[in-house]
Amino acid sequence: MKRAGQKAVDGTEAPGTSQTSKKQKTSLHGSGFGESNLCSSMDWGSLPHHVILRVFQFLTLVDRARASSVCRRWNEVFHIPDLWRRFEFELSQPATSYLKSTHPDLIQQIIKRHADHLQYVSFKVDSSTESAEAACDILSQLVNCSIKTLGLISTAKPSFMNVSKAHFASALTVVFVNSKSLSSIKVDDTPLDDPSLKVLVANNSDTLKLLKMSSCPHVSPAGILCVADQCHGLKELALNYYILSDELLLALSSEKHVDLEHLRIDVVSENPGQVQFHTIKKQSWDALVKHSPKVNIVMYFFLYEDEFDAFFREETPVTHVYFGRAVSKAMLGRIGMNCPRLIELVVCANGLQPLDDELIQIAERCKNLTAMGLGECEVTCRGFIEFVKMCGGRLTQLSIMEEVLIPDSDYSLDRLHLEVSKHLGRMWFPDMMPTW
Repeated sequence: MKRAGQKAVDGTEAPGTSQTSKKQKTSLHGSGFGESNLCSSMDWGSLPHHVILRVFQFLTLVDRARASSVCRRWNEVFHIPDLWRRFEFELSQPATSYLKSTHPDLIQQIIKRHADHLQYVSFKVDSSTESAEAACDILSQLVNCSIKTLGLISTAKPSFMNVSKAHFASALTVVFVNSKSLSSIKVDDTPLDDPSLKVLVANNSDTLKLLKMSSCPHVSPAGILCVADQCHGLKELALNYYILSDELLLALSSEKHVDLEHLRIDVVSENPGQVQFHTIKKQSWDALVKHSPKVNIVMYFFLYEDEFDAFFREETPVTHVYFGRAVSKAMLGRIGMNCPRLIELVVCANGLQPLDDELIQIAERCKNLTAMGLGECEVTCRGFIEFVKMCGGRLTQLSIMEEVLIPDSDYSLDRLHLEVSKHLGRMWFPDMMPTW
């Protein structure tokens, strides 16, 4: 049954069409929309609060502020607490940064009117010390806050690391003491220290679930152990390898702790040969996995080839491994021998020796492997096809640069992609550029 104004299949007007409805159709849907009186006759100030609030949530901060000047009702909605629970302070220096910056007047308005509404807060700063210090000044004023998540994001180093430790610690203490319900904290590349962590634990031990603090040189193993001992609800943790210890893993494995879901470990060396990396005992890893059998253990390596001696000599329950610098064939051989839980492996560079044997061993022993990425490496087409054949359809991600693959007497690159596609059960081509 056709509605009034609807055309029949043969293009004629359906019965009941009136001249009035035809005019309305032209006005609302044709080129005359901008000439209609719809916008001018509508009382935008009479829209319900919840409708205006929904519109505001889709606007950028600048557009939202402009919209608040339309009328008194819109200005009232602009200050509804629900609109200020999530906020990112963007701080940059116009002379040295292309990043936009939150207007100082707006910052003061937020601190004055909405500090107690803020719950999900992040600070995005450029590389300048001035921007990081401005972020600390804002943190110091959040005395009435009830923040649940806090993130400090530097778009480039050094930023927060150039702020005095005392200034940074004092600013964080304000938030740690007053919030009392922090569940997620991301403070990478900052002068966070052990006393600050003690304040955090003293006030938020029952609520903290995520702590991400890679590259915080003033935090010691004792500081993070204090967190592990008292924050029994901790589910996600990211830290540098120098903080990782057998004691920490055992603390996270105690009966008091909930199951850990995600442990990220950054293994970084800035000066080759200057760091002697310690070894974590197999018993400590085993205790963690026994307590949290589904935990993802993610390791990012930025080492030089002669610095890997401490790793993967025994079975290690790592699930995701990323090598950001060149890694030896011997190291990849250890991965195949001692990482049975491996899910994802990315090798950015190796050398000029084919990795056929190492990949085949990984496929054979790492039964959970679903993702592989190879950059500046070499693999023969025959060896690569054997690897894919052994993994089969469980390889959901396979990112291999075309330059990695060496044609041999059995397989050209054209035939290779057909063979690989057959074993994966989907169309596959090598990448021109890495996608990880």
